[in-house]
Amino acid sequence: MKMPTTFADALADLSLKSVFNPYVDCCPLHDRADAANVRRRNLVRCLHAALEARVDTIWIARDLGYRGGRRTGVPLTDEVHLTYASTLLGGIELDRATRGPVVAERTAAVVWRVLARIGEPVVLWNIFPLHPHEPGDPLTNRCHSRAERDAAWPFLLALVAMIQPRRIVAIGRDAGLALADLDIPVTTVRHPSYGGQAEFIAGVLALYGVDGDAPALADLPLRAV
Repeated sequence: MKMPTTFADALADLSLKSVFNPYVDCCPLHDRADAANVRRRNLVRCLHAALEARVDTIWIARDLGYRGGRRTGVPLTDEVHLTYASTLLGGIELDRATRGPVVAERTAAVVWRVLARIGEPVVLWNIFPLHPHEPGDPLTNRCHSRAERDAAWPFLLALVAMIQPRRIVAIGRDAGLALADLDIPVTTVRHPSYGGQAEFIAGVLALYGVDGDAPALADLPLRAV
């Protein structure tokens, strides 16, 4: 699984109970007919762009969320911020896979606020790269199980082998604990949810040496690769 297309195709083959695989599954309520193909293509384009830009950092959170990566195919990225991801990765084409109104995710909004401040591309990922949900209720979020993590762990290792990062940023304690045994420097920052937004922002900006009193994020252009 050294190349992005092979990686994404293999990820699409992973099937687990009470788990939505956005790279092969289709939501009957919100997805377009070709949604899975669109999401898989989005992921492949992001990975190709990261390799071409020699991105050296991966940010990893715990699970794919139903308002973000489940809909876009891009981890930690909702539909509101697809254009941000496109710009930061050199102007690649990223497409919507859903119909109806654009949906926002709070965690994605905070992550992309910080990425806009930093102006430096990263690879975004999750310990469990699919969307785990409560049985019979697909539009919910739950923590993945140990068995699910074991099933998906080879993909994280394959991603690390593909990107060969200099460092990894773990978003949240759960992600930090899961990544503790990797032979790569891992820095854990507070997850932005449940009151952790300010600590997350401060932690990442400090890690990158960015002044927390810099201009408002909305006034900063994204720096393309």
